[in-house]
Order: sequence, then structure tokens, then C-alpha cells
Amino acid sequence: MAYKHLFFDLDHTLWDFETNAKETLYELYGLHALHERGITDFDAFFDRYSYHNNRLWDRYTKGFMKQDELRWKRVWLALLDFKIADEVLARKMAAQFLDGLPNRRNLFPYTTEILDYLLQKSYVLHLITNGFDTIQHSKLKHSNLTDYFKEVITSEKSGSLKPQKAIFEFALNITNANAGESIMIGDNIEADIKGAMGAGLDTVFVNHLKIETDVKPTYTIHHLKELEDIF
Repeated sequence: MAYKHLFFDLDHTLWDFETNAKETLYELYGLHALHERGITDFDAFFDRYSYHNNRLWDRYTKGFMKQDELRWKRVWLALLDFKIADEVLARKMAAQFLDGLPNRRNLFPYTTEILDYLLQKSYVLHLITNGFDTIQHSKLKHSNLTDYFKEVITSEKSGSLKPQKAIFEFALNITNANAGESIMIGDNIEADIKGAMGAGLDTVFVNHLKIETDVKPTYTIHHLKELEDIF
């Protein structure tokens, strides 16, 4: 298959969301002295935040939740798990989290190397992300990834969310690409892989966590360097 357009996911695929979120939340944990309010184990707090974030993102992508509600309720629910029923604090931390998170620059190993490699081989690189528009562009800027991508298709820009077919069709239209010459590269089986398959695109499952799945992507890799074996 002669691919021309490579569509990447950003969070959890290239940009290390877990590490960046943990660093940001740790700063807020200290800033708000949460250890003095009964949260003595930061890792336990981060685990609860991650649990609620993943669950609420799933609801958001399925259309059951608005952006603003997602942004503060993931913090609110994590605080509630430690018996801190403080909505004002939750909303303040949520705003501070969104201010600080996009400034982080932790990437998965070999991210810039593989993007350089693909550009040198004349592939056209784009992003398709469910992240919020200004936040995703800020992440790209601070991690020096902006110049790698010709188009950045966010859920806000397209008016739809992965795994909906509409966001992939929007991406193909705005990039003047067709499905036969395009491939989606991402870490999320539902949003990236099944979504792209539903739109007729080939897929690369970036399985950083080595999870098991019954879904059959076109390719599966466990490290970004393995893309060199495909392209």
C-alpha cells in the first residue's frame, strides 16, 4: 500500500499525557496543600483522578457530557474520593490544571526521530485529536512539534469526535486526501482504530501498554521506532 497522508493521534500516542498530567497535578497538590486536607498519598490521588478522567472522557466522546463539565468534574470526583466536597477548589484546580498542562513537553521515546524520518521520506503528516483546540496547539508549541504537521484536526474544529466517522471524513476533506492513500496512527482502540476503520482507513495501533484486543488493525507496534518497518 502506497500511503501518502499519515494521520496521528496526539495524546498517549506521541505526547505523554500520563507523565505530563502527573507532573501538573503534583504541582497543584503542593500548591493547595492537599496533604493537610487528608490526601497523604499523591499517587493514590492521581490514580483516582486518572480513573475519573478516563471514565468521563468516554462519556464526553459519546456525547453524554459537555467540555466544561468534564474539565472540572474529573477533579471534583477525585477530591470526593478523599471526602473533600469542595466545588470551588475543584473548579480552581481544574482551571489551573488546564493552564499548566499544555506547557509540559514529555514525549514518548523516539517521537521527534520518527517524525523527522517520515518527513524525510516525503509523507504528509497530520493530527486528528479529540483534545480541545487551544490546548492541543499549546502542547504542540511547547513540545516543539508544531512544524511537523500540515493540518491539525481537533474535535472543536471538525464539530465531531473520534470515533465518529464525521471527524475522519472532515480530515480527509480538509487535507485533500482519500482513504486509500491514508492511514491512522493512534493508541486508542475505540477512538483511533475502530473509528478510522469505520471511515475506510488503514490503521496502526500504537500499543504502548501492550493491551490485548480482539480488534484487528492493519498494523500493531509497541514502540514508535517500529513505524520504520512500515513506512
